[in-house]
Amino acid sequence: MYASATMAILHHLAAFTLVAALAVEVALFKPPLSPVQARRLLRTDFIFGAAATVVLVVGMLRVAFFEKGREYYWHDLYFLVKFGAFIAAALISIYPTLTFLSWSRGLKAGVAPEVPEARTRRVRLCLMLELTAIVVILACAALMARGFGYLALGRAP
Repeated sequence: MYASATMAILHHLAAFTLVAALAVEVALFKPPLSPVQARRLLRTDFIFGAAATVVLVVGMLRVAFFEKGREYYWHDLYFLVKFGAFIAAALISIYPTLTFLSWSRGLKAGVAPEVPEARTRRVRLCLMLELTAIVVILACAALMARGFGYLALGRAP
């Protein structure tokens, strides 16, 4: 019982950390950037990635070994949509991460990154799509918690 609660707490802490880091990225990414802003974005993106990894690993452990088990979750429509939205957000986040990492060498020399307007638009679009995926994830979590979406043939949850 305590293990399940501990896993739920870790999952939620990581999820809230992920959302907070994404919000900070949105707030900080306003070119032109100073070296200080760019370094903060790099650190924040690292926190975002670490939190996303914890959410995924702990979430899958919860599915496999805690809560209702694999069989239940893989038959829940809203779990599948939630998981798909998480994977989509993870894939979308690659572009901003690569953008931020491309600044590392210049930042070590104290040079502020120059972000072309087109790249700025693409990174901002990615960040907004990630936020949209979080809204989908939250909606699906609420529906799952209330037993909606279970697709087992002729059986109730």
